[in-house]
Amino acid sequence: MPAFFKKKTWRAFAYHWATLFLASFGFAYAVLTISLGASLLVTFIGLSVAAAMLMGAHVWGRLQRALAGSLLHQHIQAPPRLLRGPGFMGFIRSGLGDASAWRAMSHMLISFVTTLVSSVLSNTFLIVGLGCLTYWYWVQWLPLQQATDGSWHRGTVIGSEVYAEGPVWNLVYVGIGVLFTFLLWPAINNGMARLQCLLAAGLLGPTDAQLRVKSLEEKRSHTVQDADARLAQIERDLHDGTQAQLVAIAMKLGDARDRLAEVDIEENIKELLASAQGTATDALSDLRGLASGIRPAVINDGLDTALESLVAAAPLPVSLTYTLASRPSPAIEAIAYFCAAELLNNAAKHSGGTRITMRVTTASDGSQLVLSVLDDGIGGVDPRAGSGIEGLKARAANVDGTLEISSPRGGPTGVTVRLPLS
Repeated sequence: MPAFFKKKTWRAFAYHWATLFLASFGFAYAVLTISLGASLLVTFIGLSVAAAMLMGAHVWGRLQRALAGSLLHQHIQAPPRLLRGPGFMGFIRSGLGDASAWRAMSHMLISFVTTLVSSVLSNTFLIVGLGCLTYWYWVQWLPLQQATDGSWHRGTVIGSEVYAEGPVWNLVYVGIGVLFTFLLWPAINNGMARLQCLLAAGLLGPTDAQLRVKSLEEKRSHTVQDADARLAQIERDLHDGTQAQLVAIAMKLGDARDRLAEVDIEENIKELLASAQGTATDALSDLRGLASGIRPAVINDGLDTALESLVAAAPLPVSLTYTLASRPSPAIEAIAYFCAAELLNNAAKHSGGTRITMRVTTASDGSQLVLSVLDDGIGGVDPRAGSGIEGLKARAANVDGTLEISSPRGGPTGVTVRLPLS
């Protein structure tokens, strides 16, 4: 089947018209962003406007990728999602430093030219082809023209005093129309669409570096999840295996003591049994603490339940607010729990305060868990002085999380941990 009759040819033709319609809007947006950013650059307002408009360029990328997918059936992978920094300056730094947004802005400017060229070429070849194919019909409405010899002609002028009229010229025009319509136009139309798609993929898709980073992040995520699963399995094995055996040993030793209490045996044997039972009980207590330190079983019921249990056992009064709409992944729950436990322990030991406030919320963009712990103590915490803060930072960093601490002398001390929800 000739390419003229194939659906992909007409989808590419629709793609040219759709991109042509959008090109002027994209060009105007890019010029407005550059002009506003340059004119207001010396002020924070200018920086924030430029950052916001750069972030808005992601909408252009999503729209262009959707057009390529729906009309050309070419999937363009989206670049990694931007992780916005906290606070006003974090917003500005994230926006101005967003490489994907700058590339989308470049696409707005470059595609304005390439879209015009592609659309003009595609439409010109199609119109010329269809015009030549139907020349034999519409030539009858052309105005009469007088040649230098006084004769009158109805047809297009080719060269000097050569008029395209009559059956021969009609056939010539039909042949040219067939060439343009069924051979040249589909090749130009589809080829320019492919070039447009390659430009979109190059500027609106992820770079090789971003793909490598994403692959490493996925591998690290799997590693963290596997480690959490192994810890959970170890906790279950200790609880169901070793702990149960120690309970059985302690019970058997207690039973042996009870049976031998009235028997006339050496006192040192009774003391030995009592000592063995005490050792088994102590080992059982240590094992429970070890299992809880590896991964508390209460986390299986959800982070909210685990934190309520943690708060109930805290040495200082703790006010807990938990407003997460969805449950984080198990690995994130475990990291959040251990961070909360360490921060509560630090506040109880070192803050000198009387009350702790803990809040667990979702970040404004909905992608992060935010754990904040605030005490009313004396402040002046040095993260490098062995308070465990550096260890918590490293634990959070394993999943692209962050930890921030504010502890001026005189208090209060506030610690904020941000973790991805998954």
